[in-house]
Amino acid sequence: MLVDVHSHLNHEYFHDKLDEVIKRAKNAGVKRIVISGVNPSSNKKILEIKKKYPDIVRCTAGIYPIDALGLAPDASGLERQTEPIDLDQQFEWIKQNKKDFIGIGEVGLDFHWDKENHEKQIENFKRIIEFAIKIKKPLIIHSRKAEQECFDILNEYKKSNKNLKISFHSYQGSKKLLQKIADSGMYFSIPPNIVKLPQSQQIAEIVSMNRILTETDAPWLSPYSDKKNEPAFVVETIKKIAEIKKLTEKEVMNNIWINYVDFFDDA
Repeated sequence: MLVDVHSHLNHEYFHDKLDEVIKRAKNAGVKRIVISGVNPSSNKKILEIKKKYPDIVRCTAGIYPIDALGLAPDASGLERQTEPIDLDQQFEWIKQNKKDFIGIGEVGLDFHWDKENHEKQIENFKRIIEFAIKIKKPLIIHSRKAEQECFDILNEYKKSNKNLKISFHSYQGSKKLLQKIADSGMYFSIPPNIVKLPQSQQIAEIVSMNRILTETDAPWLSPYSDKKNEPAFVVETIKKIAEIKKLTEKEVMNNIWINYVDFFDDA
């Protein structure tokens, strides 16, 4: 009953490895792998993967903050976005295909890669949040070097939209803000590099078990120095959370499955 709520199996690294990766995930006990898009071309690509592995793969439609500006780096390994995204056009396409997506993400703010267009990022982010509310989909949040700004914006929307579900993907902000986000009822997804990353361990310590999800961000954030990340490795997240929470691995696994079903409305 393992779940990986955030991965990038459309990355070029997986191009000729998908069958093996999916097989290893199933053998490890993974029941759901959610692939997150980052731009229009990747959103289409991940639907192709979902059609090939419909029993295990689910998708979220993403508009990555850097891609939205047309500033995507050359060597990410994902489908490139070389000009600003037409949000209205992409919203219409997502709406037409919304039955194929269980959420909107990854979306948010990135003040690490972009240091000049913060106001435009915020404007785009607000429009995306409003769109997600309109089509009643949960949000997967990217918040690199912009954790406080993301939370402040999301918290305002959540006050007037109690049913809005929000999960911070691979959170790397402060402990103080982490507590605030947790108190607001938002979720966090924890990657397998929790085995060596104190900030991820802090999430497991502070956040209630009913607000934790597991992810890989594959092929990134591997728990192993000599291997690219993949969905099967989510078991390492389970082990570490169990150790920190002083629960059995089965208790953690079952609880996270319940969280997944509640968050994405997908059984």
